[in-house]
Amino acid sequence: MVTKLDRIDLRILEELQRDSAQSQRSISDRVGLSQNACWRRLKWLEESGVIRQRTILVDRELLGAGLVVFVMVKTRHHSAEWLETFSDHVQSIPEVVDFFRIGGDFDYLLKIITRDMNSYDLVYRRLISKLELDTVTSHFAMEAIAEQRPVALRP
Repeated sequence: MVTKLDRIDLRILEELQRDSAQSQRSISDRVGLSQNACWRRLKWLEESGVIRQRTILVDRELLGAGLVVFVMVKTRHHSAEWLETFSDHVQSIPEVVDFFRIGGDFDYLLKIITRDMNSYDLVYRRLISKLELDTVTSHFAMEAIAEQRPVALRP
């Protein structure tokens, strides 16, 4: 179900995506609302689930997590039970930062962020240790050209 948002709501979301640490006063000034009106809208956006959480972006290179790997997985198993087991297993691996079920030649796509090739190999071994997987293909990112961009919002 799509939530109906007006232009002010969209501006608030754009501001939060740009900098979630800015004050409510700053947001209200930027979108042209009183602080109380802005607070009410922020509260509604959070309660309705449009805003799931506020977070920060870290510089993974400065933290020693410079290797980004996109892993594509193909399986012969497609039951709900198998998916639940696989999902629980993948989500228990902290280096997996994104996890999607996809269409096409592969069934799942994982984005893994880790230190280096040796640490990725440990992640790979954990990934394949619990379940039978038909094909696991790894693609190593050479450069992040555009990463963690804000969601484009249109009225």
